[in-house]
Amino acid sequence: MNIVQEHPVIKIEDLNHYFGSGNLSKQVLYNINLQLEKGEIVIMTGPSGSGKTTLLTLIGALRSPQSGSLKILNQELLGASKDRQVQVRRDIGYIFQAHNLLKFLTAKQNVQMSLELHPEIPAKEVSQRAIAMLEAVGLSDHINYYPEKLSGGQKQRVAIARALASHPKLVLADEPTAALDSKSGRDVVEIMQKLAKEQGCTILIVTHDNRILDIADRLIHMEDGSLVLNQSQDKVSVLSN
Repeated sequence: MNIVQEHPVIKIEDLNHYFGSGNLSKQVLYNINLQLEKGEIVIMTGPSGSGKTTLLTLIGALRSPQSGSLKILNQELLGASKDRQVQVRRDIGYIFQAHNLLKFLTAKQNVQMSLELHPEIPAKEVSQRAIAMLEAVGLSDHINYYPEKLSGGQKQRVAIARALASHPKLVLADEPTAALDSKSGRDVVEIMQKLAKEQGCTILIVTHDNRILDIADRLIHMEDGSLVLNQSQDKVSVLSN
């Protein structure tokens, strides 16, 4: 019997990155090597300016890699065409600190908009999926609310529903709890954790919030553009106490 070996969701080898060019070139990432498997929840920590967000935008195909190898869902992004980058982005859900909801759309419409980027989802399913995802994040009573009528935690829940509605294989979250109080932040990451496990997707979270480290399977830490720590959950739980 042949056993099909699944490819890592993220596989990065010897990745370096620079801002600027010529004499003004400044290296911001140094020899990054990282692998994330299907269903893993990984938290990346590190001080401001250490390169976390730059690495996240490269992984998210929002910025083009310059050297090394960066494979997302077994697609090499080094030298990839714009069409290939767009194709990869369709399998990624994004959650940001500034939830980036469109103010003139209701919660349901914000979620629907992300689904409409996927032509394979039948039009008649789009509304049903949006409602189901908002119910899953605890917003069944706020489906037709506009963002200005929602609290910070509720807006971030809409952002989670929007990111996960299309069942992406990878979710990238950049400081998803930074603007939230302790309880709302905890609620938000636990919802992400539950839904991601149900869908079997991989999550990479960038955060300064030590209160949520225990939801991770693994903790990675960046300093000065380099990955300096890669620890499994038994050690993560110690750090978060």
